[in-house]
Parts: sequence; structure tokens; C-alpha cells
Amino acid sequence: MSRAFNFCAGPAALPTAVLERAREEMTDWHGKGLSVMEMSHRSKEFVSVAEKAEQDLRELLAIPANYKVLFMQGGASSQFAMVPMNLFRGEPGGYQADYINTGQWSKKAIAEARRYGDVNVAATTEADHFTSAPAQSELNLSDGASYVHYTPNETIGGVAFDYIPETGDKPLVADFSSSILSEPLDVSKYGLIYAGAQKNIGPAGLCVVIVRDDLLGQTIAGTPTMFDYKVAADAASMYNTPPTYSWYLAGLVFEWLKEQGGLSAMAEINGRKAAKLYGFIDGNDFYANPVAVNNRSKMNVPFTLADAGLDKTFLAESEAAGLLNLAGHRSVGGMRASIYNAVSEDAVDALIAFMADFAQRHG
Repeated sequence: MSRAFNFCAGPAALPTAVLERAREEMTDWHGKGLSVMEMSHRSKEFVSVAEKAEQDLRELLAIPANYKVLFMQGGASSQFAMVPMNLFRGEPGGYQADYINTGQWSKKAIAEARRYGDVNVAATTEADHFTSAPAQSELNLSDGASYVHYTPNETIGGVAFDYIPETGDKPLVADFSSSILSEPLDVSKYGLIYAGAQKNIGPAGLCVVIVRDDLLGQTIAGTPTMFDYKVAADAASMYNTPPTYSWYLAGLVFEWLKEQGGLSAMAEINGRKAAKLYGFIDGNDFYANPVAVNNRSKMNVPFTLADAGLDKTFLAESEAAGLLNLAGHRSVGGMRASIYNAVSEDAVDALIAFMADFAQRHG
């Protein structure tokens, strides 16, 4: 059976080479006679897997030495609570943070932070249906904020920032779930970065957190032990049993990225893929993309058909053609092609060819 082209937003496509290696090692990892998922997380074998994964990630992102790398459970959604619990400063009742609202994931993060303190929405693009990101000059940052939070790439709306917000002496926090590892990243610009794994890192069940040392160890009262970044850092992400197999697979993805030439090489490939797809959409009256050109995501490309009545036909025919998971998020409808690192240029070419044929037949 040949593999289909998978455009799912997450859990997303994984590199075929990674899946094939995992298959080879499934029942016998390095001659040990057992699978990684059967190992004790305290064993020297798994510790070697974990340490190599962290080192490879540090190399890929050029993570400075004064940052901890944590491999955690709960996905990005748990981070919506963990960030305020760990980063709010001041007296209880006086906690405050700035959040930039550019889509559904920003809104979820804001709602969760409000459970623990006051949120100043420094800017929002909800009025334009989240089809752009605010400019630096539009950010209304507050003096009393403990940190500033934003979502560099909104998976659902396909909206991406084309700059890194300047926040002065306030730590910048970013939900990089859908764009991490797609291009080089200056980690030193951030106080904390978090990313759910199931897009560019590996399978679901894991969340990577990169946090600056000086932000550790000052949780608000009542923070659960498992939600304390310092506890996780002091225990090398093994305070409890971690998602070992997801961690192992993430490590294989990191190795694969290094084999491709690292993040500069991936950025070049991802740029070509996105340019092809947006170029086709813009040049064809049958399709449209609603996002401001300078805020178009290179990872998630939403598009609509000229006749929404053809949506079901488009999805049925595309699936029959081996192009999977092109339905837009239920909150916005339409279509969405997520073209993460593991989605090849061949996949994008096949999608464009199908879209052209569909438009010719139904336009």
C-alpha cells in the first residue's frame, strides 16, 4: 500500500524515514530485545535516548546554555495554565500579563490565564476575523505585565507574525506549536517558548518547553508540583513517567532534520512549498485565501472555493486521489492544507495539480 499525502493540521505527517526506522526498532531497539516503549524511563538506555534528543534539539535551534529544555505532557493546552502559574509576579490579586489575540489558540490561552490573574489584551484582530496580525505600533503593552504572550503562527486561521514583538524588559512568551523547527529561530529573544509536538516535532503526547533559567522557581501559590517548570528541570523532565515513545520519536525527527541540512535548509524548502501553493491560489479565480499577504503562514494554508456548495465534492475527490485531511477547521470551514516539514514538495505539487483539475471540471 502506498502512502497518501497527508495535509492534516495535527496530529500531522511524520517523515517516512522516521517511521521506517521506528518500525525497524519497534521490537528490538539496538539489540536490547525490547521496544523503547517498554523501557524504564530510568534505564541508561532510555536516558541515552532522552539526552541525545535534547542535544540535537539544542543544536538545531542553537539554544543558549542559560535555557532549560523540558519534555512535558499535556500538550500546548496545559501550557496555557502553566505559563501564568510560573511567570506571574507580584502579590496575589495583582497578577497581570499582556496577551496578543490573533486567533482561536490565542483566545484559549487568554481564557486560561484569566483564571489566575488579569489579562490585558494588548492587541486583537478579531474585528477582521483573524485574517492578519497587528503591527508593533498597534501593541498596547502595560507597565505592570509580568510577561507578554503571543502565538507566532495560528494553526486554524493560517495567520503568522512577520516580526518578533519588542517587549522591553518583559519576558516574551510564544506558542510555537505549529511553526517551530520550520526555520531558524533566535531563542534568546524569548523568555519562554512552548510547542505541542504533533505538528513539526513528532507524535501527540509531548510538549516541548524552552525556558530561561531566571524564570524558574517562582510559581504562584497552589501550583501543582507537576506544573512547576523548576521541578521538571531539576528532574530532567522525569519527575514522573514521561511520554517515552513520543520523546523517542521526536528524537528521530530531530536527527532527520539534521540530515536534511538543519533549519536553514528546511526554511528554504518550506518557502518554496508555500510560494507554490499561494501562487496557484492567487492566480486562480476558483480559489481564494483570506489572510493578509504579509501575514500568510508557511505552515497552514486555508483556502475557500468560489462555490462553497462544492466543498464536500472537493473533499471526497481529493481523498480518493490520496490527498488527505484538507477540510478546514470546524470553526471556520473551507479548506486548509497544512504543509509542515514532513510534507514534501511532491505532495504540494500533487495538491496543486488536483486543484487545477478540479477547478477546470467544476468552474
